[in-house]
Amino acid sequence: MAPWLYTVGSTLLLSLQAAAWDYSTYKSIGFQPPKLEVNKTGTTDPGYIFIGPRGGVQAAGSAALIYDDVGDLVYEGPEDISANFMVQKLFGEDVITFWAGDMMSIGYGYGTVHILDNTYKEIYTVQLTGNFVTPDGSTKDSYCDLHESHITPRNTLICTAYNVTQHDLTSINGTSSSWMLDSQFYEIDIRTNHVINSWSALDHEADIALTTSHQGLGKDVGTTQDNPYDAYHINAITTTNHGYLISLRHMWSGYYLAQNGSVMWQVSGENGADFKQVGNAGFSWQHDMRVYNETDQGFVLNLFNNANTPTDEVSETTGVSLAIDLSKKTVTSLRSLTDPNDPVHSVSQGSYQLLSEVDSHVFMGYGSISKVKEFDGDGNVVFSATFGEDNAVASYRGYRCQWTATPFWKPSVSVSNTTTGATVYMSWNGATEYDNWVVYAAASATSTNTTKIASAKRTGFETSVDLTNPPTNFVQVVAQKGNTVLGTSEIISF
Repeated sequence: MAPWLYTVGSTLLLSLQAAAWDYSTYKSIGFQPPKLEVNKTGTTDPGYIFIGPRGGVQAAGSAALIYDDVGDLVYEGPEDISANFMVQKLFGEDVITFWAGDMMSIGYGYGTVHILDNTYKEIYTVQLTGNFVTPDGSTKDSYCDLHESHITPRNTLICTAYNVTQHDLTSINGTSSSWMLDSQFYEIDIRTNHVINSWSALDHEADIALTTSHQGLGKDVGTTQDNPYDAYHINAITTTNHGYLISLRHMWSGYYLAQNGSVMWQVSGENGADFKQVGNAGFSWQHDMRVYNETDQGFVLNLFNNANTPTDEVSETTGVSLAIDLSKKTVTSLRSLTDPNDPVHSVSQGSYQLLSEVDSHVFMGYGSISKVKEFDGDGNVVFSATFGEDNAVASYRGYRCQWTATPFWKPSVSVSNTTTGATVYMSWNGATEYDNWVVYAAASATSTNTTKIASAKRTGFETSVDLTNPPTNFVQVVAQKGNTVLGTSEIISF
């Protein structure tokens, strides 16, 4: 996939640098992932760090990546522009999911959602096809947008989609045949790629008026197909007891939809809309709106409050938790997370992940700012990490996820000659369970008999062992957990 960058509107400006991040290199495998600079100041919840970084012309390392808490790489996926890389439940099992595809110039994309099991085999590939119109009129293999790829409790997948269409924009000083983006979402059967349900914002213009958008039409915007107006900017959908809750960033609002798609009510970060705001319950330019503890009386609404765009800096970005009371028709501020030692202004993207309802830890990815942070139940930062320059490197979302995997591929090994023998370099991309290596000498590349000549504890992503006067020029390495063999490399010569 081609590298991409946000350019205008509610999107991310990435500087075109020769190298967008400091990167690690390895002898055993040709990866160049960003270095994750970690500052751990307290007790964190369990799990690895999941990000999908990209930055300017940097191609190597633009992939779905997993790191541990000390900043060591655990897994690097294919070098694609990726988003929403995380662990989800599917048919009762942990899977990893990510979107990969091509990004358009104003912050949406066309791609595919990949679902992998705990050996990293792709077990499902979710694609969205149909009669979509793109800015340049091209046809895509799949029209799933990057903003959402959420597996529902009913084992379906919800993805966003953006369709270019002509529409009457005279109410906002456009023309009767202006070009705009229709924000849509689709619920898809994962096994068959059959669309179960779909929704279009333009079908509900009476309830979501274009005149309430905070995104200005702009000079020349909407005048041509390749420069459509984005009034809504859908970026999150979650299933609810009675339908769906969607986030429309440019409306500063969430909308509760019935199962048939009709708009039941709106909560606005500007004025509350159908709710009275209690406390500091405002938000703007938000991402990652999620519903928790839903009853018929109300629920908790969590979101990433950007409060900024490239052209509109309002206030510091925060993680917001709100109580929605359906009986009293109030929206009440419960929590606002910010780092007093590191105020962030994220102009686009971002995520808010409630790690545990027991200890109330929250993990936040800062989108256009290449940082992730974990907050404890008292709002203290217990973990932070950076992976590039602010506004030059981005990850659409960032997560902490518990994950256990044994790859279907073999460990990687390389050998460098030294004055006294050789150094063996070993890694096993994506493996989480092994804790030690054993090095064997072999008589030939096809030998079935090997002799143990060295061992070492696992050290980060790559482990090295020095060999003095090895008995042969052929080696093989084995990854173990204790004395249990988990993976065996090919025999290589040096």
